[in-house]
Amino acid sequence: MSKPHALRGVLATLISESQSPLTPEGIIREFRATSDRRLPACELINVLKSISEKRPNFEEVTEEISHILLNKDPMYALLVFVERYRELELSSPTSSSTSLTNMSSPRGSKTSSDGNSAAGSVCATSVTAGSSRVSLTQAQDFPTSTPVNSKKSSDSENSSVGFVRRGAMERNRGSGKDERNDLSVIKERVLSAVSDQSLNGYRVATNKSGNSPKSSPNELVKLTDVPDEYRTNLLWEYYKVDGGKVPRRAIAAMPLPSQESMLLDELLHCLTGVRESLLVPQKPSISAVGLAKYDVDFDIHTQLDCSLTHVVREILPLASYFMGVHKIVSATDGLGQVMNSLNEALLELIHDFYLIIVQAEEELRHNRLTLQKLLYYLQPTIWVMHEVWSSLVIIQLSDSRDAEVLTFLHERIKRLEGNNDAQKLIIGLVRKAAKPYMRMLQLWIQKGVIVDRHQEFLVVDNEVIHRDELPEHYSDDYWERRYTLRDERIPSFMAKYSDKILRTGKYLNVIRQCGKRVMPTQEMNLEFDPTSERHVSVINDAYYFAARMLLDVLLTENDLMGHLQSVKRYLLLNQGDFTMQFMDACEEELTKNVDHVLPMTLENLLGLTLRISSARNDPYKDDLHCELLPYDLVTQMSKIMKKEESWQAQPRLDLSGLECFAFTYEVKWPCSLVLNHISISKYQMLFRQLFYCKHVERQLCKIWKENSIAKQFEPQAASLYRAAFTLRQRMMNAIQNLEYYMMIEIIEPNWHIFIEKMKTVENVDNVLRLHQDFLDSCLKNCMLTESSHLNRSIFKLCKICLKYCEFIQVSSSARAPGG
Repeated sequence: MSKPHALRGVLATLISESQSPLTPEGIIREFRATSDRRLPACELINVLKSISEKRPNFEEVTEEISHILLNKDPMYALLVFVERYRELELSSPTSSSTSLTNMSSPRGSKTSSDGNSAAGSVCATSVTAGSSRVSLTQAQDFPTSTPVNSKKSSDSENSSVGFVRRGAMERNRGSGKDERNDLSVIKERVLSAVSDQSLNGYRVATNKSGNSPKSSPNELVKLTDVPDEYRTNLLWEYYKVDGGKVPRRAIAAMPLPSQESMLLDELLHCLTGVRESLLVPQKPSISAVGLAKYDVDFDIHTQLDCSLTHVVREILPLASYFMGVHKIVSATDGLGQVMNSLNEALLELIHDFYLIIVQAEEELRHNRLTLQKLLYYLQPTIWVMHEVWSSLVIIQLSDSRDAEVLTFLHERIKRLEGNNDAQKLIIGLVRKAAKPYMRMLQLWIQKGVIVDRHQEFLVVDNEVIHRDELPEHYSDDYWERRYTLRDERIPSFMAKYSDKILRTGKYLNVIRQCGKRVMPTQEMNLEFDPTSERHVSVINDAYYFAARMLLDVLLTENDLMGHLQSVKRYLLLNQGDFTMQFMDACEEELTKNVDHVLPMTLENLLGLTLRISSARNDPYKDDLHCELLPYDLVTQMSKIMKKEESWQAQPRLDLSGLECFAFTYEVKWPCSLVLNHISISKYQMLFRQLFYCKHVERQLCKIWKENSIAKQFEPQAASLYRAAFTLRQRMMNAIQNLEYYMMIEIIEPNWHIFIEKMKTVENVDNVLRLHQDFLDSCLKNCMLTESSHLNRSIFKLCKICLKYCEFIQVSSSARAPGG
């Protein structure tokens, strides 16, 4: 029975004993599954328990397998499990006579009698009486994991050499021998299997008694860079194995055709990372820097013919390039989606390289290959692999990742003009490396979603909050800060379109938060092609779709312009009759100290005024509310201009209700993006100055009415009031001209410009910009900026006017009884 069948046979026997519904194929499939699809270790143990619980040594084996699963490959654990239940069979006299299964070498050479004797000696020493060790040659044929060079299963099935990934199968309970010895023996045999001696390569030097000599780890194997248990996952990397080699004839004594044949055989092995005797890699220099760090130099046997040596020197750089690419793929594995995708493309390239080597071996087997012909075949590959190798080394030395890698490869394409083969290869690598990046980009511009576990995308979501979790006093900075660009994550070919990309996803997020479904009008297929600009048209289409859809949501479905008109009507005193009626109703309440003003009373008077004035037809009148701020206008102006938010926690000043009063306007999402907290605060600054001026004007008008009694005075007495009346009129003119200037010459023209520009606006960012420009222009020209000191003068002027009115009123009331 062959060894894979032996594995299935033991499992079938255990299954039949336990009458389990499982099958051998199902168990092997679960243990061979990759880590992301494999059952947990505890469930794998339960599977083995269910089929072996009737065996006498069931608990002992289960405990051993549990320990193995913690540190080893599950398939290795299954092999040990099966062998533990085959110990009685293996320790029988017939088992020791088991011979190696014949393995054909890559060159297809025939098995010699020496090979048979070597195989017999190995098998004879693999199992001893009373030992629980498993034959390495038996374990070698069990199907485990495949190496990198067998990436595609369809091609690996044709390979005649089996590789084992996780170390040796044999274990000796209680033995203190280093288990790396077993792995070293496997490596020696696999390396020997690809030599021209076929089964002779498996020979281990034996003593006269037929027992295998005990070799120390230092004698069997010499490590280069990485530990044994990880090396077979990647490549051989000219791994040095010291073992029983078949002695060869002196190279100098061989004729030239024989030298060439032997050299070709070793050269093909050297190109795939296998160490040979004629072509020996030099030890890497610890002080090597730059490209030399990933370069491999070779020492060529000095007894080779000079003509052969010259040709081989032209081919050997390909082995260095191949090994350098392999090292970089190993070093960058798992460093982000872009690097993983690039490594996948490189592994496909390596697979194609192996196919070339296989074809060359086939030619060599039929004696149709020479060094000159091999050089001719490999010359284009040498040029292309040099470009790939140098590009990858530069990427590795500069520690480039994600977008930086795409930028470098994209610029490399431009520098390869004239070298069509290398350029096409780099273009293919860029396309495949950019696939995960373009998938993230497509999700962002199509759905407004960021799926970026490795922080590789150009847009970052700084705070993931939902519409219901928005802060009460957020500003337009939320719109700017929620999603931002990371310049170091922008590939050079996306730099011109990064702003559109950012806006597209932001628009889609606002649309989604409005409860609307984001459905593009056409299916997007976003792929990066360095030879065309097709991805640009996809980005533009997505941008215009999102911009039009969000504008339609804002302007049509949520009537943004209607809300802006209402804000202008109330906060900029555009509704004249409402303003006067409200001041008449609330004047008495607002003259009190702010601590004595009742906000509920103001709200009731506001609701009454809205319903008896012409504002009753406004559909958004209920969004207007009263607010008593804990600071005066000058303080508010200073805080707003400095963008401070801590002013809300400050204690209230000793102010009247009139100095603290302001209207506020509440809107729902998404109009709150435009009419946000900062925008409403700016409207409040304009309102408070206009409202205060209106109050001063009303007080001056009251003085004029009360002083009309002076007309009844005698001319001599009336002349005493003339100076006071003149001062009052000058105050009236100043206040009215100030109101006229702010309302007619500043607010109205800027509002007209804002409305005209809104008719041609294309996106929400322009809406925000135009709205902020309108408010900033009004504040600046109304002298409500920190840089302007006129606002404090205006505020003092209004205070003087109110003190004058209070003085006149007191004087009139004092004179009235004696008049």
